[in-house]
Amino acid sequence: MTALIRINKELRDMVMDPPLLCNGGPVSDDLFHWQATIVGPKGSPYARGVFLLSIEFTKDYPFIPPKVSFRTKIFHPNIHTNGTICLDLLKDDWSPALTISKVLICIASLLTSPNTEDAVMPEVAEMYKNDREMYVATAMAWTQKYALRGETPKF
Repeated sequence: MTALIRINKELRDMVMDPPLLCNGGPVSDDLFHWQATIVGPKGSPYARGVFLLSIEFTKDYPFIPPKVSFRTKIFHPNIHTNGTICLDLLKDDWSPALTISKVLICIASLLTSPNTEDAVMPEVAEMYKNDREMYVATAMAWTQKYALRGETPKF
């Protein structure tokens, strides 16, 4: 099965060379269901936060993108309160050449560079554009409340 071979390879690659600020791996023995973490980048309102994500691969991976969502609440224009991520890379711009490591890096970079033109949370995008101070304060408060608990999970 192509998906299983590819997922195993990506897991080995992630263990050998984890992406900066990111980590991930299977939940128990299910290679099609991963948990990942992204550490909030320094200099962003998410700094010091550890954000949990859920990754679901289909049997058609890598030809179909994985479903990636935040399990930790986060205040961001491109991340819905239900965890859904608005990122073209996970939809129309998906390519089988992409890996889950690259996806996690793109999501981490979204934390420092939101795309307000393609926001899933329009009111947060408006705040980002029109009242940056309030946006930063709110994002920091959410990070403090939801993402600073406990230790970074080990995989």
